[in-house]
Parts: sequence; structure tokens; C-alpha cells
Amino acid sequence: MKAPRVRCPTCQREVPFTPESKFRPFCSERCRMVDLGAWFAEERSIPGESATGPDGPARPDEPAE
Repeated sequence: MKAPRVRCPTCQREVPFTPESKFRPFCSERCRMVDLGAWFAEERSIPGESATGPDGPARPDEPAE
């Protein structure tokens, strides 16, 4: 059976989607790091309600006032 092929989310190059593909679904470490940087820069996000309240993000480790 032929291995399925997917497009790298960063550069769109086709890559095999197998356990041997070290960076799957990315084609290289560079593309993987570009994607990670976009998450850190908040250029990507998961849709949903914000976890922040009116006074900023909730901090469960701080005592309530």
C-alpha cells in the first residue's frame, strides 16, 4: 500500500505521512519552526471563547481577593 501524502501546512510541498517522516505533517524542521513561531506570535489561534476576564487572564495559582 502506498503511503498517504499530505501538504506541508507551511510551504504546501507534498510529503509522505508515515511514521518515518520525522517532521510530519511538515516537510522540514524549518517549516515546523515557522508554524510554531506563528502560534507564539498569536498569528494563529483555536476558535472559541476567550479565557480572559475583565481584569485579564485568570490565574488559578493566585488567591482570590
